[in-house]
Amino acid sequence: MQTNFKIAYLSLAAPLREEEFKLGEILAAKYGTDRIAHAILPNNFIAEKEQIINTTAKFALDKDVKILLFPQAIPGANAGVDKFKEVRDDVFIIYGFIHEPVQESVKRANLILRTNEDGVGEAIVKQAKKQGAKTFVHYSFPRHMSIATLSGRREIIRKTCEEEGLLFVDANAQDPTEADNLQKARQLLFEDVQKMAEKYGKDTAFFCTNCQLQEALIKAVIETRAIYPQPCCPSPFHSFPEALGIDNKDYDLHHLISEASRILEEKNLSDRFSTWPVSITMLTVNAGVEYAIKWLNGEVSKTGIDHKVLLQCMDRYITDVVGEESHVSLSALTRDGVTYDNYKRILMSYLDL
Repeated sequence: MQTNFKIAYLSLAAPLREEEFKLGEILAAKYGTDRIAHAILPNNFIAEKEQIINTTAKFALDKDVKILLFPQAIPGANAGVDKFKEVRDDVFIIYGFIHEPVQESVKRANLILRTNEDGVGEAIVKQAKKQGAKTFVHYSFPRHMSIATLSGRREIIRKTCEEEGLLFVDANAQDPTEADNLQKARQLLFEDVQKMAEKYGKDTAFFCTNCQLQEALIKAVIETRAIYPQPCCPSPFHSFPEALGIDNKDYDLHHLISEASRILEEKNLSDRFSTWPVSITMLTVNAGVEYAIKWLNGEVSKTGIDHKVLLQCMDRYITDVVGEESHVSLSALTRDGVTYDNYKRILMSYLDL
């Protein structure tokens, strides 16, 4: 039984990724503050890759660090892992959402856990149609569309819209990493949603690929009485508290869902908003760490990923936080005829708010 392990948790700061930052505190409470080494990566990660590389590499000096966890493997994570492995290679490395090419990331991480973006591409359109959508507006920008999983999802959304009889609209948003002012980027999106809703009508579903723009998007959809099938990262916690004015300091899932449903019902917007019943980020981090501990303890093979055990870790977390079983679909990523067994994709059913 491994007793002296530490988890190096490398996340962005709270203003950029609130859930990821908060998870550092949640992990510390769960495993003990002495077990968690929480490093904050620069929010301007595009311009500060060297700092990301150095921060990752320094953890190799702490022999108790046995789990290296990136809830987002931002640019520089792969190079940082390479530097780490120049010193030692006795850690279990977990990636969440990856920004760098799949072929490179799967070589570094023992396990990549992420939303099944292909599955979401189909499911989100069908969910929007169920909510009454006749048009689907997809907001993104070039940096995100250079990521294969995101551009691939967009094409599946486009194709599914055609199959389901929805008009697909490909729209541009400002990239917050390139914006002079984040608030300006949010305001531009807010105003554009109003124009789109005026043009296509309130039975329009809106989706945006960027986390920092979700609050503005939710507020704009409320204002226009349109449809919001899910945030970019499926989660009840993702921007709903900020947009709806819900106290979220305790990260109480049941309180959040109850309050969100109450507020939307008061606005006569019930069933126009939805998300997944649990946070994809919290699910992947908690289940990933539990699996990594089993790996350290020799309970699973050192090579490959035990699909059944990983699924059990996920089901256990969902039961703990939701209070009942939930069905998770888990599959390996296949690209260009190659299946990456250590890249597991997750799909869940929707929760109508």
